[in-house]
Amino acid sequence: MSRIPVTILGATGVVGQRFVRRLTDHPLFEIRHLAASDRSTGKVYEDACAWRLDGEPHGGLRKQTLRAAHPDEAMAPVVFSALDSGSATEIEPLFAAAGSFVFSNASAFRMAADVPLLVPEANADHIGLVETQRKSRGWKGAIVCNPNCTATVLVMGLAPLHQAFGIERVFMTSMQAISGAGYPGVPSLDILGNVIPFIRNEEEKVEEEAPKMLGRFVNGAIEAAPFAISAMCHRVPVIEGHSEAVSVALRGKPSPDQVAEVFRTWRGDPRVTSLHTAPPVPIRVHTAEDRPQVRLDVEKDGGMSVHVGRVRSCPLLGIKFALLGHNTERGAAGASILNAELAHALGYLA
Repeated sequence: MSRIPVTILGATGVVGQRFVRRLTDHPLFEIRHLAASDRSTGKVYEDACAWRLDGEPHGGLRKQTLRAAHPDEAMAPVVFSALDSGSATEIEPLFAAAGSFVFSNASAFRMAADVPLLVPEANADHIGLVETQRKSRGWKGAIVCNPNCTATVLVMGLAPLHQAFGIERVFMTSMQAISGAGYPGVPSLDILGNVIPFIRNEEEKVEEEAPKMLGRFVNGAIEAAPFAISAMCHRVPVIEGHSEAVSVALRGKPSPDQVAEVFRTWRGDPRVTSLHTAPPVPIRVHTAEDRPQVRLDVEKDGGMSVHVGRVRSCPLLGIKFALLGHNTERGAAGASILNAELAHALGYLA
């Protein structure tokens, strides 16, 4: 089977490089164009991109010339966007209007009422918003977003509980890796030996995005899940991996053992299990009292599984637990690629 040509927007950055590494030998997609900012257009990839990942440098595309981030220069049926929000606001609609399916890691369109915000194991049916989007905007293509990296990890932990019991309230405190700030990220004199209790717009993104993702797709629109959520987000001196401490009020007041069993048995939407980028087990449950840990767990399953541990009673809300997920894989590049695989499996990329 011939592979589907793709364009990567923002190919020189932290997430763009992960797109390149994941797509180089992908069975479904083939990189056709690499696109970047105006200052990099026309350069070969190795000259414009300081490669910072393991594996083959530049994904074997060292001599590929970077294109302008415009459909006249870099058109493909599928586009993976690692652009910042400002650039994405202008560029992604150009590709969608021209007929591309844009799978975006940017925040620009996540909360638009007609844009799917996908974590496939949790809300695969939300991709049906594509039809609403095409009708309302007159596009031949579409924009499909993956969530904020912190919200992705949280929703992977909340989805099985919302399905099994129903969620009433959530309180979450995050400890987020510096790679989430891009490269070069947080200055070393600010982050070493320190915890920074502020990440601009992060708490708002978590609080807005999670109810949309866990809402119901009804009559061509999303009805947000009706629970309250409060988030506090911190930057910590970890390279990869967002840790989260979660307390949740559940209907029926289930026991910690009941909650742990739901985590252990949950597999999410069955249409996702066989997709190439999907982890064999979406949630890995740890029983050791000091797990999950970034050093020991975050890279497992290619960074696409989420880890749960320390499921206990909470005297305030009922249940509390620890969460861990890979912010630049499960929360960024891998998430967008999994969304594209889902779209193909459901016939949207035929």
